[in-house]
Amino acid sequence: VQLQASGGGSVQAGGSLRLSCRPSKSVLRIYDMAWYRQAPGKQRELVALITSGGDTTTYADSVKGRFTISRDDTRNTVYLQMDNLKSEDTATYYCNADTWNLDFTRTTLWGQGTEVTVSS
Repeated sequence: VQLQASGGGSVQAGGSLRLSCRPSKSVLRIYDMAWYRQAPGKQRELVALITSGGDTTTYADSVKGRFTISRDDTRNTVYLQMDNLKSEDTATYYCNADTWNLDFTRTTLWGQGTEVTVSS
């Protein structure tokens, strides 16, 4: 099972993008889901996290008020709505999910990364 992310692209500052991510195969359950990003020359950082059931969300200070993480458990999909994008948001974005699989194993999965480029 892998995570498949989509929705990246190039936008001008102030624009919006919506990222999506879901497992490549069926799973029994998905626990916490998150988005990370890594800019060139920098360490990977947590952008946003949403707990199982969507009860709690956490955001990096740099994106609070601009980004919104959500999930649709009927589609096993996590979203990241990014508004008022800034040049410093330019990075490769990775989705992450903790899954309970059909073979009754629990794994932490990473997506392949989707590029977001914001031009000023």
